[in-house]
Amino acid sequence: MVTPFPSGPLCTRETLGAELRGVGVRAGETLLVHSSLSSLGWVCGGPGAVVEALLDVLGATGTLVVPAHSGENSDPSHWSDPPVPEEWWPAIRASMPAYDARTTPTFGIGVIPETVRNWPGAVRSAHPQTSFAAIGPLGSAITDGHALDCRLGERSPLARLEEAGARVLLLGADFESCTAFHLAECRVPAPEVDNSFAAMTPLGRRWMTVRDTGISGARFDELGADFEKERPVIRGTVGAAEARLFPLADAVAYARTWITRHRPYVPEP
Repeated sequence: MVTPFPSGPLCTRETLGAELRGVGVRAGETLLVHSSLSSLGWVCGGPGAVVEALLDVLGATGTLVVPAHSGENSDPSHWSDPPVPEEWWPAIRASMPAYDARTTPTFGIGVIPETVRNWPGAVRSAHPQTSFAAIGPLGSAITDGHALDCRLGERSPLARLEEAGARVLLLGADFESCTAFHLAECRVPAPEVDNSFAAMTPLGRRWMTVRDTGISGARFDELGADFEKERPVIRGTVGAAEARLFPLADAVAYARTWITRHRPYVPEP
């Protein structure tokens, strides 16, 4: 059997950097990146080359930020993909490792965020489920103070990114991945929900339940489609991936109005 060639195009640190500049990524800016490595093509050097290309373009004064979520640290009664037997729930709650910003791996968000999390000099926020990792001079200012009862609201890195004038780069990712829309959700009146996870406290590991604003990614694809029709979104290609670049604050403001008008409250646990 003949082994087929890998699907292209061939991407290198240098070609990715040139194409990132081509779509408008600027030196010195703060950039929140949602990404898909497989969408780019065949990347020589893998996810590390992508991170290096982003850092090359941002330069020494720019800051790279990625979601570093670990959503498996949650109550097993809410798991559905796959679910687990109800008789397992107490043992899972008792045994789930406490979140550790230094060692807890990312979960379900791809290899580029995991690579950033492990990058020399990277910092990471403190939420056991919805942390963000950052590299660059504004990293600590963006990741510090992430409250346990605020997944993606005013006391999360998203609000600090908004204050910093950050832009969002969707690199082979779609609007369903756009965490900035969740900050808008948290500004629309909505009931609070229980949110549980294993965390480290001064007294050691604890299974904790806090009250937090209910959030949902429902209809983010529709929201994103309307947003890019009505607001300036730079579109281009990096490798084989479609890239979209836009100001985070603009996305949050638009989403707040859109959610209020078009989407009833649909919380996720």
